[in-house]
Amino acid sequence: MDHKFNVKVNQSHTFQLSEEDINHLDISKHQSDSAHVLKDNKSFETKVVETNLNSKTYTVVVNGSDYKVTIEDELDQLIAKMGFAVGSSKKVNSVKAPMPGLILDIVVKEAQEVNEGDNLVILEAMKMENVITSPRDGVIKSISVSKTETVEKNQLLIEFE
Repeated sequence: MDHKFNVKVNQSHTFQLSEEDINHLDISKHQSDSAHVLKDNKSFETKVVETNLNSKTYTVVVNGSDYKVTIEDELDQLIAKMGFAVGSSKKVNSVKAPMPGLILDIVVKEAQEVNEGDNLVILEAMKMENVITSPRDGVIKSISVSKTETVEKNQLLIEFE
């Protein structure tokens, strides 16, 4: 089955890519976060410099220019088509590490009010900085990790009141 993805760049340009489109690209990976891409006889140097797994957004540098990219898979598209807002009624009481890594920075403090999407923690994994954002509005009850601490996948990072 050929999967389809909606890709939005800088909140202004939207493209639909299929798995087949992606497989036809000539990609030479340099590291886990960078690659050289050939498309229509044009050369592109790419590097993912920031990843937000909650919102499926990425900052990608292409030939020296920064782009904010949002990727929706088929499930995201179906949820939007059905008129549901992802997480509109969610009551998340904690944030856990989405992958193993090293805590580079903790941006919030206990008792601080945060809004959905605010940066909470910066986690380095596979030489990439991943910004962990708040899944909801709320007040930070406790922070269970410290800067420079190594964490495992699903380890508790932050609890909300």
